[in-house]
Amino acid sequence: MPDARSIYTDKRQANWDAVCRNFHQDPGWSRLYHQRLTEIYKSLVLPGRRVIEFGCAQGDLLAALKPSTGFGVDFSEEMIRTAKQKHPELEFVLSDAHAFESNEAFDVIILSDLVNDLWDVQTVFERLRAISDYHTRVIVNCYSRLWELPLGATKLLGLAKPTLNQNWLTVQDIHSFLLLADFEPIRHWSEILCPLDIPVLERFCNLFLVKLWPFTHLGLTNFMVARPFNRTRKVEKEPLVSVIVPARNEAGNIPEIFKRVPEMGSGTELVFVEGHSSDETQRVIEEEIRLNPQRQSVSLRQTGEGKGDAVRMGFQQARGDVMMILDADLTVPPEDLPRFYEALVSGKGDFINGVRLVYPMEDRAMRFINLIGNKGFSVVFSWLLGQPIKDTLCGTKVLWKDDYRFIAENRSYFGNHDPFGDFDLILSAARLNLKIVDLPIRYRERLYGTTNIRRWKHGMLLLRMVSVAALKLKFI
Repeated sequence: MPDARSIYTDKRQANWDAVCRNFHQDPGWSRLYHQRLTEIYKSLVLPGRRVIEFGCAQGDLLAALKPSTGFGVDFSEEMIRTAKQKHPELEFVLSDAHAFESNEAFDVIILSDLVNDLWDVQTVFERLRAISDYHTRVIVNCYSRLWELPLGATKLLGLAKPTLNQNWLTVQDIHSFLLLADFEPIRHWSEILCPLDIPVLERFCNLFLVKLWPFTHLGLTNFMVARPFNRTRKVEKEPLVSVIVPARNEAGNIPEIFKRVPEMGSGTELVFVEGHSSDETQRVIEEEIRLNPQRQSVSLRQTGEGKGDAVRMGFQQARGDVMMILDADLTVPPEDLPRFYEALVSGKGDFINGVRLVYPMEDRAMRFINLIGNKGFSVVFSWLLGQPIKDTLCGTKVLWKDDYRFIAENRSYFGNHDPFGDFDLILSAARLNLKIVDLPIRYRERLYGTTNIRRWKHGMLLLRMVSVAALKLKFI
């Protein structure tokens, strides 16, 4: 006699086979819903990634993501047969997600409107661990429980595809299932406020209104992005660390950098990028390199303008596996850099961001108007990114070089508006779904020279960057 799980599965296989055979009768609002889902997933998954989708149906979403390797899994024979015909460039396999096995790791694992239908969500999430690596991101979306009655009414009226009893899961339910399966949720949000094709209103509701409080709680579908919990990179030896030091009119600080930057990992490389100084910064860098032959050091002359350009030049030339930024004014103590290193290599985060606004800072470390501006930007960016970030403009940021390569390859997405490079890195890290971790430091006052920041001019540029980011990252 079949057990309850077998009966449950057989009914659903038959249901989705029937849905596939009658796909041409799909209601218009359902097509709109899936078109919108595709737009959202395309913003979350960069082309050229290795992607697997469970509950892939006819493979349309998977194909739209343009993966380098696309692998679709579904337990409906009709869906898999149709998917193979429509998208022969992709690979599809007939399998129940509860029983799927593979030794291959993927960059992105997608479960779109699947957890609603699963017999055992925890078991399926646990199966995902075998195909996950440190860089893997799991993206889940499912109907919001608030829409249970409205969706039930549409099915009774024949306005939506018939479905069997669903798992109506809250965000907290999914969060708990992921944690039980050793995945760490990074962020969650809701999408699709208006599933009906009403000109102007539909786009306004789904692109803008659903992103604003209190409408954020009313979306039709909840999204969540997660990563393997605390899984570190497999390396044969400790990584080489490159510390990028943009330096403009910082001659008096250069000797202290050589003395105070500690050795980390398998070694620490100092990469100085001198930026058109009017003092003797370049001469002092060259002299200190000569006096400290035991230190791995590189001296570069900036060809462009601004700190952001200097950081990009340093990253391009650096040899390290771990990339750090240290401002040459030494307002962030170099002695704190090992904390950033440990947070990254231990897997606690993918992007470690320095924070100056937790501990009390020295009296003249930051002007009051700058402090207010920094706090304002932190609020806006926490909303934009969907991850808490307390200080966007602290100069010290640390990430893996291979993650930076993806940032550099996709930099044109946000444009070249950032004079400091901080927003560029943070926004791109969020778009890659990297886990951003704030690391508080004690901020010191500058002992040599004067700041290169022009508050009003640079503030206006940063506001422009925020507006671009909102359109590219939030209102999509």
